[in-house]
Amino acid sequence: MPRGSNQKFKLYRLAQIMMEQTDDDHYITMPEIIEELAKYDVTADRKSVYADLRDLSILGIEVEGEPIGNRYHYHVVSRAFELPELKLLVDAIQSSKFITEKKTNRLIKKLETLVSKYDAQELQRQVFVSGRIKTMNESIYYTVDAIHNAITENKKIKFQYYQWNVKKEKLMFYINLTSLRFCILHAVVMMKPVKTKCKKRRDCDFTK
Repeated sequence: MPRGSNQKFKLYRLAQIMMEQTDDDHYITMPEIIEELAKYDVTADRKSVYADLRDLSILGIEVEGEPIGNRYHYHVVSRAFELPELKLLVDAIQSSKFITEKKTNRLIKKLETLVSKYDAQELQRQVFVSGRIKTMNESIYYTVDAIHNAITENKKIKFQYYQWNVKKEKLMFYINLTSLRFCILHAVVMMKPVKTKCKKRRDCDFTK
């Protein structure tokens, strides 16, 4: 059998096929595996594919074959995340108002790569939270990361806030915080100003 031009990617393509097209409810047969590999210009025979399926376990991809009729049907039986865990993450991302709609969709697309194409459809679901609006500020995604880094390194953080008075004048004020995680996350994630220096937890005004 002549070798395909992408033969060196055989194991990678096999892993991709198994991860994308199989799960607990969807299987693939040996002829179908060989046919799918051919689409990537990778040639294979049964004997070599059997060996490659065993090698996938080294990569952490466990594949099982089940006899159905006169053929074996193969599917991935373990993944880094279970579908209910990913659904929980998707719900958290979609309902979080400090993550923009653009980044929400991007994050969910990345999570979809962790399951089969069939389970990915179940992750494409909307969560409606009454009265909650997605922020338009793309930089807040990185601001939260910077805040967590500052907390880890025990650095002081300064927040700049502003509000409008009755004369339509912008009034600026600053808040200095050190390591009170609760105050910081309230200010950034909840998008509400902390009105004191928050030297102690009881000094933070969370009632507005």
